[in-house]
Amino acid sequence: MVLFVQCVVCCILFTLMVLPSLYKDPINWVMDFPPEIIKRVESLSQYKDKIKKKEKRHIKKKLLAIIAFVLVLSVVAYFSGCRSFLDTFLHVFIIFLAVNLYDLIILDWGIACHSRKIRIPGTEDMEKEYNNPWFHTRGFIKGCVLGLIVALMSGGLMKLISIL
Repeated sequence: MVLFVQCVVCCILFTLMVLPSLYKDPINWVMDFPPEIIKRVESLSQYKDKIKKKEKRHIKKKLLAIIAFVLVLSVVAYFSGCRSFLDTFLHVFIIFLAVNLYDLIILDWGIACHSRKIRIPGTEDMEKEYNNPWFHTRGFIKGCVLGLIVALMSGGLMKLISIL
């Protein structure tokens, strides 16, 4: 039951991290859009200087997010009673998988594919590209791999702490 509550809380926190920023200025998330939309945005004069900056920042944000996820989810697992590599790995992976699945079904398929509020100005005519569920499904698969990495690192961190 505790793990379920943690999954729900993490989904809520993830939503609060993503949606307000996405609704406020979708260009901030341009690197998470389908490649056809990115290409269109790159061709629009009003975004010409912003895209390269966003690309560099995007990679840095992802790396910092991985480190933050490892640390935060390791602490969550520890306070949930996980003390071994396997317990921590499974606990963290289940939370990560739950958030990733929620992101796919609710945020990506539900909101990103259908909400006109997150259309980048100049790409409003690209409904087919925005509504592409396979793009988001590939993102889900990448998220599963990322979840394995975060869970392995969290398990390794717990193992290291238990040795010390």
